Amino acid sequence: MIALRLLGCLFLWIALLFEGKRYLHMLQLEGYKNFGYLRWMGRNLLRIFFENWPIYLFVASVNFLSIREIFILLIWVATLFLTWFIKLKRRGEVKRPLVFTWRAIRTFITFMGLGVLLSFLAFGHLFEYTHFLISLGLIFLLSPLIMLLSNFFLIPVEALVQSYYLGSARRKIRRLDRLLTIGITGSYGKTSTKHFMATILSERYNVLMTPGSYNTLMGVTRVIRESLGEEHEIFICEMGARYRGDIRDLARLTLPKMGVITSIGPQHLETFGSIDNIIKTKFELVEELPPDGVVVLNGDNEYCFNHAYAFAGGRRVLFYGYEKVTPDFYVWAEDIKVTSKGSEFTVKTVDGREFRCHTLLLGRHNISNILAAIAVALELGLTPKEIVRGVRRLEPVPHRLQIIRTAAGVTVIDDTFNSNPVGVREALACLREMDGGKKIVVTPGMVELGEIEYEENKKLGGLLAEVCDHVILVGKKRSKPIFEGLLEAGFPEDKVKVVSSLKEAKAYISGILRAGDIVLFENDLPDNYGE
Repeated sequence: MIALRLLGCLFLWIALLFEGKRYLHMLQLEGYKNFGYLRWMGRNLLRIFFENWPIYLFVASVNFLSIREIFILLIWVATLFLTWFIKLKRRGEVKRPLVFTWRAIRTFITFMGLGVLLSFLAFGHLFEYTHFLISLGLIFLLSPLIMLLSNFFLIPVEALVQSYYLGSARRKIRRLDRLLTIGITGSYGKTSTKHFMATILSERYNVLMTPGSYNTLMGVTRVIRESLGEEHEIFICEMGARYRGDIRDLARLTLPKMGVITSIGPQHLETFGSIDNIIKTKFELVEELPPDGVVVLNGDNEYCFNHAYAFAGGRRVLFYGYEKVTPDFYVWAEDIKVTSKGSEFTVKTVDGREFRCHTLLLGRHNISNILAAIAVALELGLTPKEIVRGVRRLEPVPHRLQIIRTAAGVTVIDDTFNSNPVGVREALACLREMDGGKKIVVTPGMVELGEIEYEENKKLGGLLAEVCDHVILVGKKRSKPIFEGLLEAGFPEDKVKVVSSLKEAKAYISGILRAGDIVLFENDLPDNYGE
């Protein structure tokens, strides 16, 4: 009896090893936020239930079986294997894999520890063997909540760990007296602006920027501790936010003297709750600047322009842009020419300087991001010659309107990083301007737009209808408003294909592509938004 119980526990623990990695992955993608993880569970309740139907069937029916215990154990093992097989078949390619950081390891160990503890609690009771296995089945079914509980239990531990690393980073950055920190935030455009600014400023200064999308408190802490040194003159810090206070925490860590807000819009409206909360959060960067700090804002963005002086508190405000230029602007662009081969524009400044810039980058929104970098460069004393040279050296940021020419003569526009209403319009404008054969768009739509998400995706359908020859929608449920928008705009239904995954979309378009065709991949949702 004891041996059979131990075997039942052993197979449960093996199953929890695989199941726990899945839930840990989702927890990590939600930034270890319990509320975000619960929201993911809410979106995927039916999927979780369907994948686990063999376990539900086992729990509901095994008590009615009048067979030897060894055969009940074999049914238990077969049920676990069937469940694993179903999950394996339903889950597609992982887009952003689980990273086993020390926090992830601590969380996973706690999860497994709770699973083992609960199984031993069942082991220690004088249940009949069928009832014992039923209790193990319930432990498996409760594994998403066990992961949540593990994260909750570790809150004080993680607070101590974070406090240690944050303290170390604070002490280090405060010792670097010559360092100038520039904070960059915005609903969109901040990563590209960071790259462009680093390239241009490196014409004169030794620059370190936060790599990739390292824009969280602990991510920036790691960059400071591991990469920032006395040789660096400028530290460009991207600051991301999904909740109130996120930007303030980053600013208090890094002590920026210049702050750049590239845009304010409905991105992450789902977590912020209102556009007013987004505005206040982005301007936390401005409020944390010293009294003599410099604020660089996108004057074309109505939220940036209208709220600038309310938050600036007497600090210098430098506007940039090209659409709504006013006498308040510090730098702006005129005579803009955008083609499939790149962009060129004339930069004009408030003090009367004027120079022409050329770049291989596509899209007018990139000109806006370049202007943000130019405004900072001018403020830091770079000459027009240095700026022009830096702009010429700019390269596309991966997955942000990145052009890829295939050997088969197909042009691929990779714009899969985090779509938003403004970025989508710019990507489609680029697609419209490009010469070639069929124009095809692959997209799952936009997410994290809160209550306006359905309407914005429906509008996207109308925009696609104006530009595309074929549209491939990824995810039947999520892409429904896009599909409706396409049909309402008169787009032929036989030119729309709905698929369940990006892999399936690529397989489909491979059969319709010809040399000269152009494919735009617009957004690629992370794994926690899969259907």
